[in-house]
Amino acid sequence: MMKIGVMPGSFRLPFKEAVIKARDMGAKGLQPYVTGGDLAPENLTADDRKAVLKFVRDNGLVFSALCADFGMDFSAYGENDAEIKRTMAMMDLAVDLGTNVITTHIGHVPEDENSEKYKNVCKTIEALGKYGDSIGVCFATETGPERAVKLRGILEKVDTKSAKVNLDPANFVMLCGQDPVEAVHVLKDYIVHTHAKDGIKTGETTYQELPLGTGNVPFMEYLAALRDEGYDGFLTIERECGDTPEKDIQLAFDFLTNALKKLY
Repeated sequence: MMKIGVMPGSFRLPFKEAVIKARDMGAKGLQPYVTGGDLAPENLTADDRKAVLKFVRDNGLVFSALCADFGMDFSAYGENDAEIKRTMAMMDLAVDLGTNVITTHIGHVPEDENSEKYKNVCKTIEALGKYGDSIGVCFATETGPERAVKLRGILEKVDTKSAKVNLDPANFVMLCGQDPVEAVHVLKDYIVHTHAKDGIKTGETTYQELPLGTGNVPFMEYLAALRDEGYDGFLTIERECGDTPEKDIQLAFDFLTNALKKLY
């Protein structure tokens, strides 16, 4: 059965306070950003990592994944060595924090599969994926700019087993008009983590994120598709805007709880 998690940063509170909020809400997992601040790998000693993991586990939670998105240019292979190494450090941190997934955006997949940019994106994914193969951590790209078929196409080309997908249904709706239900079936072999978010596309290049259940993501059909494809991982609530984050996260948690009761 799928589980409900939260991105602690969505509470806009210090990490430990966010953990308590997530615990009291009934969430089972956390996906924090580890690109800066207290949870960045360069700021955590081995003892610090053990203490963070203990605190989370003592509160009945686990790390569902780590968010390692800091805007790396995947098409700049050969010039992004430092960024690749930084991402690998976050993959090492994932191992220490008891999860096997990191997520990030790879940017727009180039149209021309024979272009240097397309090949460079593949090389960057392969570099991270092969490192993931060696330590048991999946490198999951978050969905959004391109349709599912195009994303699957580049993942099929890379020489690694660890290149996976963090499926965000709202990004599909808001950015490229992709039906999230269809996307689940297209990407079924790659989905290792998901974001629970909602929104609408307002124009050719404009969109609006909305509280979960109030946008255009067909959640019951989407969740049923995940279930039917055998996904039993996390639905991790993300709320990137709005003036009442805790209220919106609670709304999302209650919505997903009720939806899962209907599905199982």
